Formats: sequence, structure tokens, C-alpha cells
Amino acid sequence: MKRLLGIAICAALLSACTATRAGSKRAAPLIAISAAGEHESRVGQAYIDAVIAAGGVPYIIPIQTDSASVAALVSRADGVLMIGGEDIAPAFYGEAALPQMGKVNARRDTFDLLLARLALRARKPVLAICRGIQAVNVAFGGTLWQDIPSQLPQSGICHKAPEGQAASHSIDIAPGSRLSKIYGCNSMEVNSFHHQSVKDAAPGFTVTARSADGIVEAMERFAGGDRVLAVQFHPEKAFAAGDPAGLRPFIWLVQESQK
Repeated sequence: MKRLLGIAICAALLSACTATRAGSKRAAPLIAISAAGEHESRVGQAYIDAVIAAGGVPYIIPIQTDSASVAALVSRADGVLMIGGEDIAPAFYGEAALPQMGKVNARRDTFDLLLARLALRARKPVLAICRGIQAVNVAFGGTLWQDIPSQLPQSGICHKAPEGQAASHSIDIAPGSRLSKIYGCNSMEVNSFHHQSVKDAAPGFTVTARSADGIVEAMERFAGGDRVLAVQFHPEKAFAAGDPAGLRPFIWLVQESQK
């Protein structure tokens, strides 16, 4: 009974938000957030807090593989946030797994790739973070470095810093890119908490930031109605740690979602 009541309340809230949005062009947009988890669907509080602070209304799309259900939830959203998490199984980009591969979740992989494709098909703005950039890349035909330390031992940069909150290395940002406009600079210090990254960028995506060792730190797709900003670092962790600049990508997502 409690579960049914909770579902009814959530449905009522979504209906109320939709009605408010229809009556005001500047109403807070609904931001769909991809879920993490193996036996449950969950989202880190830092993502939720950042969406709210940026002026959006967050709701979680639970992990599932039914395309009609995901498409229905995406259609109700004004924007989509794809969050971080575990490794993506290399079978999804045609490679065998290396021994250094971390834990994978095939059900979540299927869900994230489906969500990315459906979000772009529906022309929703997308902000993809950490695993999110990797999922978007694989969804559209790109590949990944499975393990930076073993595949690129010459890197010299620690991409998996403790907790990933404090800035641990710098990145160079392409002048004129959307990321450069959002942060107002062409280089910056970022946090880092990953051992996989984009290797070959998917067709149609432009790499717009790299670290000194060449690792892709951001890519974008702004053509034909697509609006995708994908970053390898964690702006939500930076914001949670007290850096107001970490909120800027979320403000971008909210503003794009109001258009």
C-alpha cells in the first residue's frame, strides 16, 4: 500500500510540474537523471543537489531495458543527465576484456546506451559525466581505453584521485567550444576519478578538452538539433566540495532544457 501511495504521489508531482511548465516558459524544467545500481536504482545526492541548485527539477529514470518505457520517460523530460559509475563492458564496443577491467553491469550498460540514443532521438539536451561520456561515446560507435594505467603507462597523470573531489590535474579546452564558453577559459584544473576513458570518439562528436597525456576530458555534439555536453571529470563533486564553478554545466543543462 505504501509503495502504491508513493507511486501515486510521484505521478501527481510530475503532472503538476508538467502543468506548471505549460503555463510558464520559465518554469523549472524536469531533468531526467540516469540511475546507478545492480539490484536497485539510485543516484548520488551530489547530482540531485546540483540540478536543484541550477534551477531544475530532478527525477530518476530507473534502470530498465524496455525501450518503450525509457522513451516514455524521456519524452516527459526537458533535459537528461547521465551520471558516473562502473566500467562499461568492452563487448559493447567490440573488444575482449582486459584483466585490469573493473566491475561491469551489463543491464545498466544496456540501459545507458538505450537512454543516450533515445535522448538524442528526442532532441533533449544531454549532460554526460564520467561514465556518462563513455556511455554516450559507445552508444554512437566510439571505443574506450579499458584501463589507462596498463594501456597508457606513459601517462604520468593520476586519473583516479582519492574520492575525486579535489582538483588533481589540468585540462586544455578548445577555444570557442561550448565547454570553453561555459567555464570562460581555455584551461582549468579538474578533479578525476576514473581508469577508463574515450579512445576513438564516436562519429559526429568533437573532442573539446584533453589532459596533458592526451586523455579525452570532454566532447560535444551540437548539430542537427543535438545538444550534448560530455565531460570526464565530476563537476557535481566540485560543487559539493564548495567550488561554485562546478555548477556551471548544470546551469547550462537547465537553460538548454528551458528552450
